[in-house]
Amino acid sequence: MKKLSLALLALIFLGGCATQSGSETVWIDVRSAEEYSLEHREGAINIEFTEIVAGVREAGFDQDAEILLYCGSGRRAGIALEALEDAGYSNVTNRGGIADVLAN
Repeated sequence: MKKLSLALLALIFLGGCATQSGSETVWIDVRSAEEYSLEHREGAINIEFTEIVAGVREAGFDQDAEILLYCGSGRRAGIALEALEDAGYSNVTNRGGIADVLAN
């Protein structure tokens, strides 16, 4: 979870787009740390899809926070979305792949 802690520090010190109160949009890149380091949406934090529920809980996001997920193609983001919904998060959207996210 070291990369999660670094992502949270970046949010705090760099003024990311998310707050723990869930009042703003949370962008999460669910790809690997290596993929994230090559390219990512500005303000997005990196929590790999296999760690999504634990990572979002550790970050302290409310269960009704708007969470927007993306990955390489949308597949891993879909898996992460299902895991978050199963854990009780109610406002989660799969925004598809990195190319889709960066184009908008």
